[in-house]
Amino acid sequence: MLLSIDFGSDQPIYMQIRDGIVAGIASGQLQDGDPLPSVRTLGSDIGVNLHTVNKSYRLLQSEGFIEIQRSRGTFVKAGDAAKNAANFLQESGNLMHAFVSEAITRNVDRAVIHRMIDHIYDELEGKKS
Repeated sequence: MLLSIDFGSDQPIYMQIRDGIVAGIASGQLQDGDPLPSVRTLGSDIGVNLHTVNKSYRLLQSEGFIEIQRSRGTFVKAGDAAKNAANFLQESGNLMHAFVSEAITRNVDRAVIHRMIDHIYDELEGKKS
């Protein structure tokens, strides 16, 4: 698995790892059931701390893109829903990046953005806030 990490980027390394794996799923380079390197192996291969890779894997697991099986390893979970989500997240990343950059420039607190997103989600899912 080839990941390109830009150590000079403003984007956190764990997000670069996550985005690289999501891009691999979206492009079809990573297929359902493909094994991913262990946390230690990937960290060593790309020159980052294993805790950084672990953070990426946990995020990917929570988003449904990978499955971590104790004592067996980590595997891609690239069903149709994951592929659709990967495509969406890949395509909307630039828009989200611009939005957050603007919020930071205007000194909008991150908690306000989180509440705003939660409110919109609740509203669109029909939940009362």
